[in-house]
This record gives sequence, structure tokens and C-alpha cells, in this order.
Amino acid sequence: MADRLLGKEVTASFNEQLKERVNELKKQGITPLLEIIRVGEDPGDLSYERGAMKRCETIGVSVRNVVLTRDVTQDEMLRVMDEANEDPSVHGVLLLRPLPKHLDASVIENRLRPEKDVDCMTDLSMSGVFTGKKLGFAPCTPEAVMEILDHYGIDCCGKRAVVIGRSLVFGKPAAMMLLKKNATVTVCHTKTKDLPSVAREADLLIVAAGRARTVTADYVRPGQVVIDVGINMDENGKLCGDVDYDSVESVVAAITPVPGGVGSVTTSVLVAHVVEAAARAHE
Repeated sequence: MADRLLGKEVTASFNEQLKERVNELKKQGITPLLEIIRVGEDPGDLSYERGAMKRCETIGVSVRNVVLTRDVTQDEMLRVMDEANEDPSVHGVLLLRPLPKHLDASVIENRLRPEKDVDCMTDLSMSGVFTGKKLGFAPCTPEAVMEILDHYGIDCCGKRAVVIGRSLVFGKPAAMMLLKKNATVTVCHTKTKDLPSVAREADLLIVAAGRARTVTADYVRPGQVVIDVGINMDENGKLCGDVDYDSVESVVAAITPVPGGVGSVTTSVLVAHVVEAAARAHE
């Protein structure tokens, strides 16, 4: 039976550190503030917004909500971004995406100043991930994976890491972060030949395939650490990951569950970015 890498254990430790840092900032007259910009009433957006607000409340970070209608214009969106940029009390901005199709998302996202980009939506922030420069912040989900690895003392140095998924949201930045930890990284995708055999070569297998229970027992071997980034609803309406947990858990050494794994750490990373942005602004 594999060790379960639980997100709640990571966040418990992480949150205590954040609370201490927020208290120190407040003693200096600084209250970290996250502005959440939401367009419409999408249930997924509402759920993520509630989770982010709850985590902010736990840590002591303030939240400002800006809610816009689905027919909002490009000019109005840009005005909202400009106001957030110019407001010194706003330290971080979370724009819930995807935006409606009539909006030019790239222009809107890149309107935000990178120092307030706490979820890596600007091109400058993403370039910081690849260059190692402090331009904005890294994407929250791959950084949450790194926090899990660190918390459980999983050393990546010299290890073979395989990332299934090559998106800019997760796969590519995760590969860069693993390289920074001195892992040897292979990024796989839909065109990878004999994917199960490549996956079995990994010491550390990180799965962001975007399809429910894609990774089954034939993808893994004993001794591996498996990180499941996926969040899906199965045919029975049950939340599940990209890994077939029941078949894989009996083979590998350690695995993150879904729910209860990476997702629960992601919002803590988001709040940590807001706190760091507030500290940088003060400095």
C-alpha cells in the first residue's frame, strides 16, 4: 500500500508560516489584499472564488470582489485591470478564466502588471518561470506540487521525472521547476509513443493529462512517487483524478489522492503569492 501524500498536511504547516508573516506585515501597517475579478456566474468560478476567499480569511489576507456581467466589453475589462494596477492597496489580482469568447483574453491578461500577477497569467510572469528571474509569480498548481514534494522530503536531485501534459498552465512550468530541483525531466503528450513504458521509467511521475483515470497500473512500477494533478467528474458524478487511483495505489510507493491532494495546496500557494507581493511592494 502506497503512502498517501495529503494536501491538508502540507497546508497546515504552510498556513501557520503565512499567518506569522501576515501578522508581521500588519504590525508595519500593511494588510495584504487580493482582488478577485469574476465575469458572470459560472459554477466553477464561484467554487474557486469561495475556496480562495476562505483560505484568505484563514490566513488574514483581505479580499475585494469585482463581479462583471457576461456581456462586459473589452474596454470595461481593461479599465478594471488598469484600476487594479494603479491601486496601491491591491497587492495581487486573480482573474477567473476562461473569459467569454468575445473578449481578447491575451490583451486583458497582459494588461496586469507582473508584480500583481499572483497566478501567472501574463507573458512576463511566465518568462520568469523559464528564466529564473523574479518577474511576477509562477503558476499556483505546479508550485503546489513542488510544495508537496518539499514537505514530504522527496528529493528530486538526479531523479528521472516524467510529466504527462505539456500545457503552459501546468506541464511546461512544472518541467522548469523540476529542472531547478536538478531532476532529469521528460515531458510527454498525446504524440508520445508507448507512453506507458516511458511513464514506468520515472522515479517521479506527475500526471496532468486532462482525462479521467488515464494512468492505470500498466503505467507504473514499484518505488515510484505519483502526483495526480487532474480534477474530473466521472460517469457517476464522483470527483476523480487523471490517475486510476485504485489500480495504481497498490503498486507505487507514494501517491496524492483526488480529492485531498494537489488542489488543496493550490489555494494556499495563491495566498502565499499575495503575501509575498505585499512584502515586495513594501520593500
